[in-house]
This record gives sequence, structure tokens and C-alpha cells, in this order.
Amino acid sequence: MQMDFFDFFSGCGGTSRGMLEAGMKVRFGLDLDPDAKRTFEYNFRKAKFICADIQQITVKDVAPYIKRRNGHSLVFGACAPCQPFSIQTRNRWANDGRRNLLEEFHRFIEYFLPEYIFLENVPGFNQAGQGEDQFEHFIGLLDLLGYCHDHDTVIAHNFGVPQRRRRLILVASLHGSIKLPDPTHGPGTDSPVLPTVWDWISDLPPIKAGETHPKDPNHRAARLSSLNLQRISSTPEGGTRLDWPKKLQLKCHKAHSGHTDVYGRMHKNRPAPALTTRCISLSNGRYGHPVQDRAISVREAARIQTFPHNFHFLGSLNSMARQVGNAVPVELARICGLKIIDHFNSIERH
Repeated sequence: MQMDFFDFFSGCGGTSRGMLEAGMKVRFGLDLDPDAKRTFEYNFRKAKFICADIQQITVKDVAPYIKRRNGHSLVFGACAPCQPFSIQTRNRWANDGRRNLLEEFHRFIEYFLPEYIFLENVPGFNQAGQGEDQFEHFIGLLDLLGYCHDHDTVIAHNFGVPQRRRRLILVASLHGSIKLPDPTHGPGTDSPVLPTVWDWISDLPPIKAGETHPKDPNHRAARLSSLNLQRISSTPEGGTRLDWPKKLQLKCHKAHSGHTDVYGRMHKNRPAPALTTRCISLSNGRYGHPVQDRAISVREAARIQTFPHNFHFLGSLNSMARQVGNAVPVELARICGLKIIDHFNSIERH
């Protein structure tokens, strides 16, 4: 049985790459970011793509791209923009129209009735006072359509991702009860040793701040001012701005003990912090390279998101960082894809 995957809010294609590695065929992506479109089309040459706001398209617009092939099951995936539900921005985004994007996704589920659904978002998406009402409404709509489903907040680190990233994931099926996959890494699993930053980036050649490696245009690091170069060189592995001499400290930090992750270095033998859309910026989090005097490169950020080395990103430096930070970690998507395939195979056997 072949499974065809259709990626709504696809971004650059983190979910699609994971489903591809699980054994599905990636048929379609939809996103409003033109650079994400370019990246997606470059990496999934046979897939179709619509670059548009989902709120502005109809099921008839999409119908030519979503065809039922004999013996193929449909799998729909969605990772709607998460900013309206993140802890850091929930007040600022209170009236953001993107809070209703799950209902937009539901229009396509109701029309096409895919056999399986995969959903990923930030943990705040289903918490009281944030996205709970919208999420519960979406669950109710799945119930009305006859889907069985399971959801929970998981830690990506327990699924082979070298990152402290907590995500809400949901799987749904028209073929009976389905459960989320069990953790694959950590105590009590077949891989008790959890992955680290160094496991995923140590083989990459050194570069300097502002440089691009000649053999990999994605192994590119942001420039740093001479002052910030002094700051990063004064920061030990795993260190923070609290390790700097007084002459290098920012005025705004001298009377403020919080936010110590900004300007920090990653630990080699620990997971990275959760990557954001500014994951290559030294001043926006603990995104300093563990040992080199610079922030991590786009390629290193992609590796921490478990993208394979042959996945290429297109666009400006900031655009590529945004695409990486917004992506679903590939390994997390792959493991969920395997769970969906295993579920279908178990139904077939019975």
C-alpha cells in the first residue's frame, strides 16, 4: 500500500522530508512564503505546490492536485503558524487572524476525507486561554467526521532530535483507534543515550562569522561586529553573558539578571535550546557555536532540526533561518509517519 502525503502550511518541508523518509510519497505542499516554495520545490522535484494564503483558496483550487490513486491512501499534514499560541507572544497576537487556521485546514479534511492526519504545533495551542477553544473545536469536527485520534505534548529530544523542543502532536485515522508513537530515545528505549548537538554538527568544517563554506552555501554564518566577536570569544562552551568581563556587558543587562541565554554558547554534549526563526543570531538566544567564535550556521541549525545534509535551503540568510526555525523536526515527523504506516499495515493484516 502506498501512502501519498499532502503538506498544508508546509514551510520548507520538514514534515514532508520526515514522511518521505518514513516511506510516503510527497505529492503536494501549500504555503504563502515564496522562499519556502522555492526550497520545497527544489527538494521535492515531483511534488506540486501552491503558494497562497490558505484563507484565500477553495477546495476546488486544490482538487486538481489531490488525486486518489488506485490503492493509495491520503495523509494530510499541517503545522499552522505557531506564533499566536507561543508563550512569548500570546498577548501580542491576541487578535491575529491565524488563530483560525485550523478551521481552514478542516475545510480540506471534510472535502477529501484523508485516511490519516498529522498535526504539529506549540504546546500552548491546546492550553486554556490560548488555542484551547480552537483546538477543542477542531477535535470535535474530527469526531463528527468519524476520525479516531490521539494527541499529547512531546519532547522532541526523546524522538532523536538534539533539541529541547516541546511540541503538541496529533495523529488521526479513519481506520480505527490510533496512538502516538512511543519515545525512541532515552531511558527505557532501544537508544538510551539521548542525542547531543555535537552528534549532529561536529563533522561540519569550521568557518568564521560572516563566512560561507565554498562547498555548501547553507553552511553560512551571520556576520558579527568586532564587539560581539570579543563577547563570543569571552564566552566558554555552554557559557553566557554572565561570563564576560564588565567592559563587554550591555548596559541593559547590568541591572537585569534574566534572559541569560542571549549571547550564550551551546553545550557540545547537551541538546540545543528550541530553535526559533532567529536561530542564527547570537543576540536572540543560546545560538553561539559550542567552540567556534560565531553563531551557528544555517546548515548547523538545519542539522539540529535533523534535516539531512542533502537538503538545500534557498533565499536570503534571514529567510533560510526562518524556514529552518519554523520547520517540524524531520526525525519527529519520520517517526510519526512510521507510526501511521504501521497502523495501516496492522489494519490490513486484520
